[in-house]
Amino acid sequence: MEQAQVKGLAAAGSTVGSNAPSPTAPLAQPTVSLTPQACPHCGATPATNGGVAAPNYVYGIGRIEPRFPRPSVEKEFAQVTGRAETVGLTDRQALHKILSQRENRYLVRQLCWVMTIEGMETYILVPRDPADFHLLVEGLRSTRSPVDIDVVIGIRGPVATPEICNGLMVPIVAFDQIYSFERESLIKAIPRPEKTPAKEFTAAAEEIFDRITQMTDNAGATDEHRALNYLAVRYQAIYTNAADAFARNASLSAVDVRPSTLSGTRKVLDVIFSYTNRNTDVTEKFFCRVDMTEEFPFLVTKLSPYYDR
Repeated sequence: MEQAQVKGLAAAGSTVGSNAPSPTAPLAQPTVSLTPQACPHCGATPATNGGVAAPNYVYGIGRIEPRFPRPSVEKEFAQVTGRAETVGLTDRQALHKILSQRENRYLVRQLCWVMTIEGMETYILVPRDPADFHLLVEGLRSTRSPVDIDVVIGIRGPVATPEICNGLMVPIVAFDQIYSFERESLIKAIPRPEKTPAKEFTAAAEEIFDRITQMTDNAGATDEHRALNYLAVRYQAIYTNAADAFARNASLSAVDVRPSTLSGTRKVLDVIFSYTNRNTDVTEKFFCRVDMTEEFPFLVTKLSPYYDR
């Protein structure tokens, strides 16, 4: 499943339950309201268009982990595990096995699914379509690596109330899609230029990916961060360009995102990558345009040289 997802990401970059009864009372999934939410500090509400609040889209890169929202769910899971064949399995392998079984799908709905970004608990995830709970299970790998990556695309709702996830109060995201893969798999899925050695290309690609995902406060909730995260997992040209720049003894000196002058009625952003030669201090800039108007971003123009105006 993971290989298929990574392959799909690379390809796109070239253009761009069971109803089994539960012995415990089911945890009602929070309804994500798209009406204006008042700021808890100032009481202000976001701007609306024609009385309808503009959706707050999320395109986040992080890690997803299940949590027990309350003791009864944890006890129910322990009882189910006790009846299962888990000899020789680690705790995580046992968790994956139990939740993957169709008769235990009710437990998937009971759990609280938390997305952490750079180690910070950032979102509580719920599917917009109940049939998509399987995406959470498929992303829950039986072994966890430090380079495992989950990409969540959805709409941000209000901050969760304390009873939803054992007191955790972070924004709820109603997701439409989740991609799960290892960073190494993503890099390997990117076509490597013939003239670039594999070792050098891998190092360049890893640095670009890490620079984007580790930018300060990149929770994938602003248009700028959504654009960067989209390019990081869907547009291979930024990695090829970086490898070429490093081969010319240039360093990545800046990554800027600004509104495009060609936006018009669409919300289009220019993403600019600046490379400065380590010997001459001359800076070259390259940019691409990304349409961020709706939930799913897409590439407007391919990567090309950028000239300051």
